[in-house]
Amino acid sequence: MAAAQLFDQRMELWRRSFEQALSFDRFIAQAEPGHRERWARYGEQVALSAAQHKLLSHFTRTLNVLVLAGTWCGDCARQCPMLAAISAATPKIDLRFVDNQSNVELRDELRIHGAARVPATVVLSEDMFEVSRASDRTLSVYRRKAQNELGAACDAGIVLPPADELALELSEWVEYFERAHLLLRVSPFLRTRHND
Repeated sequence: MAAAQLFDQRMELWRRSFEQALSFDRFIAQAEPGHRERWARYGEQVALSAAQHKLLSHFTRTLNVLVLAGTWCGDCARQCPMLAAISAATPKIDLRFVDNQSNVELRDELRIHGAARVPATVVLSEDMFEVSRASDRTLSVYRRKAQNELGAACDAGIVLPPADELALELSEWVEYFERAHLLLRVSPFLRTRHND
């Protein structure tokens, strides 16, 4: 498949947003102290297994990962340190963050069910084609939310979930990135480019 046949009408939005986005450390550095502490507490709970490290270390395709987030958000405080740990396990993931209030065009593109939910994650190829997107919570978190919560209250992230729930959520994120990587790994266009 020739590059001219590939098309993503949002490619320039992705490229612009990715170039302006911040690293994980720079993103959380701009947060209020209480929010930084919450992110740090969650980060201390993230531990990739040996099998997850091995899987991620064998990635061969570049994944440019753009995350729309808010430092105030409990879901972001819980999930974004997981994304950072996954990214740190492989040089093939370039992870960057955009504050959900700073890029209205990106925020509107990533709306789910009409709402500007965070975190919203977009995996992009090395050429800035969209590969995959995920928004606000993994399946296990929605299952827990459906079982435990009443009303539409946002999880403030004040109380850490049990370790097994965090491990399951981390596993879901690893699988999400594995799927995106495999999609790119078997891409005829990229296999021709990389002669593999």
